[in-house]
Amino acid sequence: MLIATVLSAQCTDERVNKVTRVLFDKYPDAESMSDSDPEELMEIVRPTGFYKNKASNILKISKKIAGDYQGKLPLDMEKLTELPGVGRKTANVVLGNFGMAEGIVVDTHVKRITTRIGIVSADDPEKIEKELMVLIPKNRWNKFSHQVIAFGRDICRSRTPKCNECGMNKFCAYFFDKGGVR
Repeated sequence: MLIATVLSAQCTDERVNKVTRVLFDKYPDAESMSDSDPEELMEIVRPTGFYKNKASNILKISKKIAGDYQGKLPLDMEKLTELPGVGRKTANVVLGNFGMAEGIVVDTHVKRITTRIGIVSADDPEKIEKELMVLIPKNRWNKFSHQVIAFGRDICRSRTPKCNECGMNKFCAYFFDKGGVR
């Protein structure tokens, strides 16, 4: 989950799924990945973009997990964010998918939609997360992110939002700014 999330930056889920199949067939655990050839690792992750940085972080993450955590992923926000290239968003994705949400994933979709609709006032992802954590019950944090992301892909698209089809338009600041009627 962690490695797939690292690879997902600026990349489609479909491409990440293809790359992770190859990557995990070759390196099924932190130990084998920590011993991988950096050049070979870069070639495997190349299709995801930013491959040099991603491969470097994956190698460092694997070495730390293999060495410091006996090959087991630490399921703790502080320990996860100490791993190279792992920020709060990535840690939230991992913890949320293990049913241990400590926050709300604020990716580009969540940021765009929550500010567009007008349910948050902040523009910084960490500040948006804090605002949302007050509004959304903790037991819904993980599901909320997934729902908003799906909504962003299907309805509230970045360039061509389907405002007239949207069930949220009667509440949406963006819709009214664009001339929508209540």
